[in-house]
Amino acid sequence: MDAAAKNEEKSPDVILLLVILILITVGTAMIYSSSSIIALERFKDGQYFLKKQIVFVFMGIVAMVLMIKIPYTQLRKAAYPGVILSLILLLLLFVPHIGLKRGGATRWLNLVFFSFQVTEMVKILMILFLAHLLARKTHQLQKFSRGVLIPLAITAVVILPILFQPDFGTAVIIAMILVMMLYIAGTRIKHLLILAAALIPVAVLLVLQKGYRMARLTAFLDPWKDAGNSGFQIIQSLLSFGSGGTFGVGIGDGMQKLFYLPEPHTDFILSIIAEESGFIGVTIIIVMFIIFALRGFMISLKAPDLFGTLLAAGLTMVIALGAFINIAGVMGLIPLKGLTLPFLSYGGTSFVMSMTAVGILLNISTQTV
Repeated sequence: MDAAAKNEEKSPDVILLLVILILITVGTAMIYSSSSIIALERFKDGQYFLKKQIVFVFMGIVAMVLMIKIPYTQLRKAAYPGVILSLILLLLLFVPHIGLKRGGATRWLNLVFFSFQVTEMVKILMILFLAHLLARKTHQLQKFSRGVLIPLAITAVVILPILFQPDFGTAVIIAMILVMMLYIAGTRIKHLLILAAALIPVAVLLVLQKGYRMARLTAFLDPWKDAGNSGFQIIQSLLSFGSGGTFGVGIGDGMQKLFYLPEPHTDFILSIIAEESGFIGVTIIIVMFIIFALRGFMISLKAPDLFGTLLAAGLTMVIALGAFINIAGVMGLIPLKGLTLPFLSYGGTSFVMSMTAVGILLNISTQTV
């Protein structure tokens, strides 16, 4: 009998669930507000993106409920198949007519009736695999060769095709989660410092290697230097924040979504929230994500076994990191990474995978000690 089975089952974490429902409600409303003009111009239907998002919300809730019902310990069976599936899907992206290229990156699989963003699933599968591997190798974590190099090598094999898409942001997130999970599992600090010392120069080299990554960095440092090109997005985003003031101009009354701010319903939805609901609205969103992170890590600390601890921490971090990178990026605090805001941005794969992660977290919360 595993550790989880020994504990009396509880109700899922109500606070975490409430936070998610608030974010989904706000996100759905703001997707309609931010996308209606673009949808009308592109598809002659102002509710085009709203209708699709409602379908995604339904799919996400089904995925969440399903994950709540499946004991998280049963997910360990999918750890190794998940890594293999991740590699197969990532390699399929480079097959002509199967991988779809959008915005200069090949991140979507063409599945005839719909497209699927592979890396969103890969992040969840890699967290599951690392949680399983590290929970099994606790006695070897003090050895650098077995405790660090083996999970690092497997993660690197998965990250490599992600970098070729290219998707630097997702690669960085997976690498950060690996380091965090190694730390929680009990890896020696000096081994983690060696790992960080090796990874940071590689990351710097990858940034210097691509002109568009350097352009994002220079745009972050001084967006007005190239206001019409590399600095355009962040300038328009900052204008949204500045226009919103304390209480905003009113839901639906924002101006930046009128073809000033690129893709206002995806990467820059927080900018529209800032303009239309002001400082108050943005603060509420940030507080919601802080509560989510706190509840997620609390579930991790109370999990009945190391696998549950690592899995909950990884899933919490993947969503919290995505939120932080998006929020900090659109506010001009870090370079833009092109990541959506979890639960609020338009998008099917990201939303369904995030809800899957929430379902697993809620399942772990029913088994906490």
